[in-house]
Amino acid sequence: MTPGHKVSVVGVTTLTPNGESTSGHSVHLLHIDHDPHMLRYNFLAAALPHCGIVGGRVAKPHSRPYMASLQFYDQHLCGGMLIREDFVLTAAHCKQPLPLTVVLGAHDISKKEKSQQRIQVTKYHQHPKFTGEYDYDIMLLEVKLYVKAIGLPKKDGKIPANINCAVAGWGQTGVNKPSSNVLKETTEEMQFSFECQALWKEYFNSQHMICTKFDKRKGGICQGDSGGPLICNSKPQGITAFTLKGDCNNPKYPHVFTKVNFFLPWIKKTTAVVSHSANF
Repeated sequence: MTPGHKVSVVGVTTLTPNGESTSGHSVHLLHIDHDPHMLRYNFLAAALPHCGIVGGRVAKPHSRPYMASLQFYDQHLCGGMLIREDFVLTAAHCKQPLPLTVVLGAHDISKKEKSQQRIQVTKYHQHPKFTGEYDYDIMLLEVKLYVKAIGLPKKDGKIPANINCAVAGWGQTGVNKPSSNVLKETTEEMQFSFECQALWKEYFNSQHMICTKFDKRKGGICQGDSGGPLICNSKPQGITAFTLKGDCNNPKYPHVFTKVNFFLPWIKKTTAVVSHSANF
């Protein structure tokens, strides 16, 4: 992972499938907004070189068994977390027009480890209010096999500012640096929502999002870490969403995450409907 980038970005330019720059929206590769400071994209082959966590340290192998690598033709695109034996929680902007593979039980995604399970996604559940912009950036993936899942937080649980929370992923290891083959992790500090609102303005919805501060030495999330978890007090409180365009490691701009506990009713409703259907 690298500090300051996001697996999802908001910006001024989009990429077409042939890699050319264009204005407007491209649902397949990049979605661009009109803010010159942010760039958010859905990863496809043309965006692959820009994926990872900045700084941090290599995670102890298989210490986070719920971590998922979402892959497209064996290339890491986004992170995710197994929240139930048949569901992976990730960011909505990670969806691609072609099928994704979920890799569970991995540490080094460049190798075919015996612990790995490679599972095709059977169904995609993007939040119905997700439009390709920044808000409602949450998605559930239906899968079949499983490793150890991570429990969800309480619906009304408060997340105090200034506590350290863990982030993990296989994203870029720095600005303009390659993604990591091995799972990396570091900590970021929860920030007050009003501070994030002041910096990100209309891009930050304090009801649906939380944010963190970090320093360049310890690093944090970057491109390729989208969809991965922000874990506070052993519970996933956030889903990696976006950072500053072109500089994920700029500590002036907090990293932004989709707030998991706000979306618990939707998560439970969606998983319950699937469970009920499976019994008939």
